Formats: sequence, structure tokens, C-alpha cells
Amino acid sequence: MTATLISGKEFAAGLRERVAAAAAHLTKAYDLVPGLAVVLVGEDPASQVYVRNKGKATIKAGMKSFEHKLDEKTSQADLLDLVDTLNRDPAVHGILVQMPLPDHIDSNVILSAIDPAKDVDGLHPISAGRLAQGLEGLVPCTPQGCLMLIKDQEKKLSGKHAVVIGRSVLVGKPVAQLLLAEHCTVTTAHSRTQDLPGICRQADILVAAVGRQEMVRGDWIKPGAIVIDVGINRIDLPDGKTKLVGDVCFDEAKVVASAITPVPGGVGPMTIACLLRNTVVAACQSHGHPVPEM
Repeated sequence: MTATLISGKEFAAGLRERVAAAAAHLTKAYDLVPGLAVVLVGEDPASQVYVRNKGKATIKAGMKSFEHKLDEKTSQADLLDLVDTLNRDPAVHGILVQMPLPDHIDSNVILSAIDPAKDVDGLHPISAGRLAQGLEGLVPCTPQGCLMLIKDQEKKLSGKHAVVIGRSVLVGKPVAQLLLAEHCTVTTAHSRTQDLPGICRQADILVAAVGRQEMVRGDWIKPGAIVIDVGINRIDLPDGKTKLVGDVCFDEAKVVASAITPVPGGVGPMTIACLLRNTVVAACQSHGHPVPEM
């Protein structure tokens, strides 16, 4: 068997087009331009790239982009003041504080200070609580993207056994909640799970979000399973170059799975597309307008 390659890059491009159409509708019908504010503290190179890409994608979608780049020595109090200002700014419908933050700033305090109605990253405790209770709310972007890619391959998820490797608040826990809402039987596995390969072999849907390069081997995968690889790991090659690989050994998995996401080009592009989608949703909800189809 040769697995279908799940192109998150192509899916995300289509989603961004639909988001742009929705944003254009809001602008034309209600004179409402969705606005996304992204806050970067420090000089982390990867974060700088993410913020730059998010800004470009926001503008391309016909939305307003507000970028705030702060010195690494910015105090927690000053960052909280900025978040409060953005909370009160009617032109800002979504707020994202780029992680990681410098060590002297408590990320939980910052995330909890964001207005839940503008929490387009879906990380506020209220957002997490609404997701856990099956209520409508803003959903974390990467898990949302994972579910979209899964449903693009398999429409009927009810009764499927999903195994999620990883229990982080960023991916593992919310993607498990989303799959539960689709009536899957969900197993959350992690570093202390006994017989992890055996658990994975039971999965109709396997989501790997553990951050260990090529940990999931081909013989861990049930024949015909859908494999979603969230991991992005940079490895050094003998020639001095670097290569990105996932948490799944792709070459082994692709001959066992029915469908699999590559790294790069799989889940990664979905994150920004879902962030833009959440911003449009937040803008609609803040003004009581119906959310357009996206």
C-alpha cells in the first residue's frame, strides 16, 4: 500500500481563499475589516519568521495586521499593559502573543489576560473550558487544522479509534477533545504510556505531537490508518545542511498508512490559515454578524 499524501499546503491555500472571501464580504456588507494583532517579545529567529509570515498572510486575506515587536527585556507588567490596550481596541478582533516568551514572563499570566473573545489562538482557560464542555468557542489553530485534514480524508469519524501521542495544551489535549466531539474513541498516549507501539497499532487515526524526531516507526501503525504528523524537528546532515523531519518515520509509515501528512508541507501551513479563520469568526461574533461559510 502507498499512502495518500495529505497536502496541508494545498488545503491551507484553499482555506485562505475562503477566509479572504469571507473578509471581503464583511467589509462590503458591514464595513467591518477583521484585525489581527500579533505580539513578539525578543529576537527568537523562528518566532520572527512566524510573525512575519502571519503578517503577510493577514494582509493578503484583506484583513488588518497589527504587529508589536518588543524588546526581550520588556517587563511582564508592560506586556500586560499592551494586552489590555489591544483588548480595548475595537479595530483588533484577534490577539496572538507569540510563544515562547522570555523566562522572566509567565506565559500563563499573559494568555489569561487576553480577552477570550479575541483569543484566536484558543489558549485562554475559558477557551479550553468551552472546548472541553463541547461548547462553541475559538479553537487552537494547529489542532483545528489537524481535524480539518482528517475529515478531508474520512468523513465519518464516529466510532473510529484515535490515538493522540502527546498531552500538551497546545496540541495534544485540544486535538483529543476535538476528536471526542466527532464521537471517536480517543486514547491519549505520552512518555509514560506502557507499550506505546501496541497502543498505536490500535489506531484508525494516529496523531503524533510529541516533538521527538521519527519516533513513530512503520510497524507501530495499523494498516490503513490515517497518520497526522504534527512534529517539526530540525536535524543536522553530514554535509552541514539541515533537514526538517516529523515525529513519524515517513518512509516507513507511507507504505502502511492509507493517508499521511508530510513534514514540511503537512500540518504546518494549516496553523496560519486557521488563525486567519478564527480572526474572521471573532470579528463576526464581536459585532453579532453571522459567520460566513469558510
